[in-house]
Amino acid sequence: MTAPVGPGDDPAPGDDPAPGGPSAGGPSTVDPAPAGEVTGSAARSFRSRFALLDLLDESVLSVSARPARLILTMVGCVAGIAALVATLGLAQTASGQIAERFDAVAATRVVAQMADAAGRAAGPDGSVEPETMTLPRDAAARVARLAGVQAAATYSAVDAGGARVSGVDTGVLGAGSGVDLPLVAISGDLLGTEVGTLAAGRMFDIGHSRRADPVVVLGHRAAERLGVSRIDIQPSVFIGDRPYLVVGILGGVERRTDLLDSVILPDGTAFARFDLTAPAQVDIRTVVGAAQQVGAQAPIALRPNDPQLVDTQVPPKPGRLAENVAGDVNALFLAFGAVALIVGGLGIANVTLLSVLERSGEIGLRRAVGARRRHIAGQFLVESGLIGLLGGLIGTALGVIGVVVTAAVQQWTPILDSRLALLAPLVGAGIGLLAGGYPAWKAGSIEPITAMRGGL
Repeated sequence: MTAPVGPGDDPAPGDDPAPGGPSAGGPSTVDPAPAGEVTGSAARSFRSRFALLDLLDESVLSVSARPARLILTMVGCVAGIAALVATLGLAQTASGQIAERFDAVAATRVVAQMADAAGRAAGPDGSVEPETMTLPRDAAARVARLAGVQAAATYSAVDAGGARVSGVDTGVLGAGSGVDLPLVAISGDLLGTEVGTLAAGRMFDIGHSRRADPVVVLGHRAAERLGVSRIDIQPSVFIGDRPYLVVGILGGVERRTDLLDSVILPDGTAFARFDLTAPAQVDIRTVVGAAQQVGAQAPIALRPNDPQLVDTQVPPKPGRLAENVAGDVNALFLAFGAVALIVGGLGIANVTLLSVLERSGEIGLRRAVGARRRHIAGQFLVESGLIGLLGGLIGTALGVIGVVVTAAVQQWTPILDSRLALLAPLVGAGIGLLAGGYPAWKAGSIEPITAMRGGL
C-alpha cells in the first residue's frame, strides 16, 4: 500500500510535472506558487489515502501470516488476563461462601465483660469503686431475655489456690498425686453458647448451681489425663482434698477450645467454695443478623445505671467480612496476574521488535514510495494491540470457565461481575498497545536508504 506525497514532503522520484505546466510547452495561466508551497486542488490531491480500514487490513494480514508466532506471543497475555478474571471471580465466589459459613458461628457470637480500668467512669469525687466494677451473678439470665438471643452463659476462670486435680475412682492417679488443670465456672447454657457436644453424661443444671453441689464436667482431654472414660460408674475427682462427682465429659466445642482441657464447675459452686465474687464474661449466641443489636442492648441489660462500664465484642457485619475476604484473596492473587501481564507485555514487545528487524526491507521500500512515518508506526502499533486484544479475549474466556468449573466442583454459586468480562479484553488490548509503543516508534524512525542497505 502506497501513499502520495503530502505537503512538506519531498516529491517521489519520477514524479512528472502537472499537465499544462511550463514543461509541457503550454503557456502558463497561473502565477507560480512560491517554492515548496502547494495550493488548491493540488494540495488536496497530495493528502494521504492510507485510511483506517487499510491500516486494519494490513495489520490483520501481518498478524495472521505466522500463526505459530502469534500463539506463542499471546501466551503471556492470555495467562495474565485469565489469572485476573479467575482471581476476581473466585474471590467474589469464595467470599460469599465464607461469609455464609461465618454467619453460622462467629458472626452470631457476642461477648460482654467489664471495661478495663482505663475505660471505667469515675464517681463524683473522681474515685472508682472496685466492688462496683463487676457483672451481676444473674448476667446470663438477663441477656437471655433479649430478642435475638438463642443462648447465654457466664464464663469465669477460677483460682484454685494451688490445689491440684486428681482422680481416685479409676486407680490411674492416686489420692496423693494430681495434675494441674484449669478450673472454669460456668452458668447458663454452655453447650448452646459454645456450640458443643457431650461425649458422655450430662451437663449440670441451674439446680446444681443454686445448691452449690460438688459436681463437675470434664473436657475430654482433661478426662484422659485423669483417667476418666466412663460416667456410669459415677467417677469422682479431687480438687485439693475435696471430692467432686463427674456428671459429664465434654466432647467438643467450636468456640472456646480451652474448655476441653478444663475442669468445669457450676458458678454457684465456685461462689461458695472458691470465693468467686462475680462472673468475668458473658458469652452470648444470637440468631443470624442480630449480633449488632444484641451487642448494643447487652450493656443496658447488665448494668442499667452505668452501661458504659460494660464492653461488648461484636463481630463485623457479614457484608464487611465478605469485602475483607475478597480484598485479602485479591491482594494475593492479583499480584500473580500483574506479573503474568508484565511478562506477556514484554513478550509482545520483543516479538514486535523482532518483526520490525525482519521487515526492515519492506519498511524501507514503503517509505521510498511515499509511506509516512506515522503509517509505518501505526501499523506496528495496531498489530501489537490486536495481539493483546486476542490474548485478552482468550484469557477472559479461560478465566470465566475456570470460575464456573471451580464453583461447580465445590458446589458453590459462581459470582462474577459482568463488567469484568467486558473490561478484561480491553486491558489486554491496552497492554498490547503499551508493549508495541517502542517497536512502532523504532519502525517509524527507519530511513529508507538505511533499511534498504540492511541496517537500522
